[in-house]
Amino acid sequence: MSQHPLSESEISDLRSLLFELQVEHRDLDLVIAHLTDNPPPDNLLVRRLKKRKLLLKDRILQLEQMLVPDIPA
Repeated sequence: MSQHPLSESEISDLRSLLFELQVEHRDLDLVIAHLTDNPPPDNLLVRRLKKRKLLLKDRILQLEQMLVPDIPA
């Protein structure tokens, strides 16, 4: 990551992106639950959705870390 502080515009953009990813992550939870609760589940689709959900979670964590200012030791 870059060492320069984020501008207000960059922070706003990151927060917007973070919100969108969180919504998509929640939506995937609902879709996965629906697919697994209504047999027979499409196992390939469920695996793909879970993989996408994990990728979203990683990206969400990265964005959250970018929004938290560094604390000097």
